[in-house]
Amino acid sequence: MQADYVIVGAGSAGCCLANRLTEDSNSRVVLIEAGGRDWNPLIHIPAGYMKLLEHPTLTWGFKAEPDPGTNGRAINYPRGRVLGGSSSINGMIYVRGQPEDFDHWAQQGNRGWSWDDVLPYFRRAENWAGTADAVHAKGGPLFTSHGRDKPLLCRAAVEAAKQLGCEYREDVNDLAEGHGDGVGWVQQTRGGRLRASAARSYLRPALKRPNLRVVTGALVHRVLFDGTRAVGVEYSRNGVTERIDAAGEVILSAGAIGSPHILQLSGVGDPEHLERIGVGVHHALRGVGKNLQDHYLARVSCRIQGAPSLNQQSRGLGLAAQVLRYVAVGNGILTYAASLVAASVKVLPESATPDVQALFAHGSYAPGVSRQLDTVPGMTCGMWQMRPLSHGYVEARTPRAQDAPNINPRYFSDPTDCRAAIGGMRWIRRLFAAPALAKYIVAENQPGNDVQSDDELLHYVKQTGGTVFHATCTCKMGRDLLAVVDDRLRVHGLQALRVIDASVMPAVTSTNTNAPTIMIAEKGAAMVREDARMALAA
Repeated sequence: MQADYVIVGAGSAGCCLANRLTEDSNSRVVLIEAGGRDWNPLIHIPAGYMKLLEHPTLTWGFKAEPDPGTNGRAINYPRGRVLGGSSSINGMIYVRGQPEDFDHWAQQGNRGWSWDDVLPYFRRAENWAGTADAVHAKGGPLFTSHGRDKPLLCRAAVEAAKQLGCEYREDVNDLAEGHGDGVGWVQQTRGGRLRASAARSYLRPALKRPNLRVVTGALVHRVLFDGTRAVGVEYSRNGVTERIDAAGEVILSAGAIGSPHILQLSGVGDPEHLERIGVGVHHALRGVGKNLQDHYLARVSCRIQGAPSLNQQSRGLGLAAQVLRYVAVGNGILTYAASLVAASVKVLPESATPDVQALFAHGSYAPGVSRQLDTVPGMTCGMWQMRPLSHGYVEARTPRAQDAPNINPRYFSDPTDCRAAIGGMRWIRRLFAAPALAKYIVAENQPGNDVQSDDELLHYVKQTGGTVFHATCTCKMGRDLLAVVDDRLRVHGLQALRVIDASVMPAVTSTNTNAPTIMIAEKGAAMVREDARMALAA
């Protein structure tokens, strides 16, 4: 089998690339996905994500290594293994990040990646449910929208944040540079009553084109090279090893875990690591798998009274009423994202812009690490440090693609991250104590009133928190010694090989990473097509 472009990974980036590259009817594209079709109905019902994050077939089943940052726990590390990738199992939050995130990328020498440069690609992706303006656009593949419902407790959370000095933002994606603390209603990747995964938004329309072939259930073993040029990939499906040749380019879009893992299995990476696991060094590139960054979430929850809670609405007669509401009019709790309200606040004096993201939900989880809602009425606010300074790694353990890599974000290995987490937890307690919310509170469940000192708070955070599923930066873009790709997303020192996904971020964006990942793919697709036109004209 041969194609012009072979794309590895049908997640947020891969589905976008498959769509954009097949717009040129002369380009033959093969998209390879380790998982299967997105047929499970829980994928498409927005609130179904609660049942998907540890699904035995729709995720990779990864765990991060035990580490002091998690008090020695091996936490679950969900990544999607299905058409749409993690966009098929995530909480559907559409928040782009601070303009300074992207200006920082450009300041590191990555030309064309400032906020002004990337905003057109955010807009190109979008089919906004509201009125098109300078921030949002209509006509793109990705449905984005405000949530329709504004529950009582969520409205109270907005008022409480305002009482703490947060500016109310009608649009959380319309931020001026140098902005201060703010609060607003989260936007979603949802069209009507259904999740707008990358598979639904980008891949489904492209499947009608004769120049696209999608291969599912295919585990990629390695990239194939002729000298320094990538010429195809080797993969196995149904126990049979096959290959696809690429006349144009091989594009890795397997995400911040998959893309560095495939490079390492292909002999591209840190020579010491490759030799240790028995992989021959094809091309030394020390940064492959280094620089893993992720956001770490910890929660404060309270028992409440006097207001509706998801805890009651999601069981018994309350759930039956919500199912009928969803079927009849397409709204209610089955359409909710992981959170409905977000606040961005500054807790560290040295930060120029907000450094903690706080997400509010009018529900609470039962004690423990499972995502089971509590049986008594409750509310929760989770927080993460927006710009963590801790860096971890992704490393192949063996030469076998079937063996999961070692994953370790090394949370809280930088002391600044500890200070930010403690500050974020204390800010949430201030939020709950503000008059607009305090009147509903019966008691704090988690961490509880006996947890007060900085050391106690940090212990609680490490003991109970976990990933927000924002793995990034393991094939980072740049010019330094750990950079893996250049600012056109080409792998340094190799030809016809790019990485286009969240792994190329030079630093993790301050908020949720799905919107920036799709932007990267939109911009990356434009670069691939531009370079192909230039090669033909030469």
